[in-house]
Amino acid sequence: MASATSSTVDAAGSDGIHLPDTARDLVKILVTGPFGVGKTTLIGSVSEIRPLHTEEQLTEASAQVDDLAGVRDKSTTTVAIDFGRISLPGGIVLYLFGTPGQERFRSLWDDIAHGALGALVLVDTRRIDASFDVLGLVEETGLPYAVAFNTFPDAPRHHTPEQLRAALDLEPTTPMVTCDAREADSSIDSLLALVQHLIDHRPAEYR
Repeated sequence: MASATSSTVDAAGSDGIHLPDTARDLVKILVTGPFGVGKTTLIGSVSEIRPLHTEEQLTEASAQVDDLAGVRDKSTTTVAIDFGRISLPGGIVLYLFGTPGQERFRSLWDDIAHGALGALVLVDTRRIDASFDVLGLVEETGLPYAVAFNTFPDAPRHHTPEQLRAALDLEPTTPMVTCDAREADSSIDSLLALVQHLIDHRPAEYR
């Protein structure tokens, strides 16, 4: 895989349906995080194809088992996967698989994660502790990952990077970025941080 910058992503894009002729490395990436953190939004903001969403309306029954703290305005939830695709320079094509964020969908995790090379973990700084279970799942699978802090309008801004890294108990080499999942360029930059991490830490036999 080759490194890339968001300013050159458009030049590598396809026609929105077919893979570009330059496609060389097809990479499965998980976009994960707790309920209501912005996974569906991020995939929708960057996908060059019409994204697949498996969202359903929240019901009174689901409200009894899903923690709505901090996401009271959310009316839908992903019940299987989100899916999108984005082409990067150097022939890299990312297939993005968004995972459900609730504990009750944990049985889907192994199936969705199978074959993935890495994960982008979205975190909401208003409820950092909601990310612990997902980070644990990612680490259990052994997937390399990067953390992206989605900037909600009312999210606190006083945390330092050191405080955030300590709060999530991240390794010093784990990339941390800030993103706005609604903005394509910002979301692409988060994905590029993960791709660069995968390039830098790929096995020696693939270098």
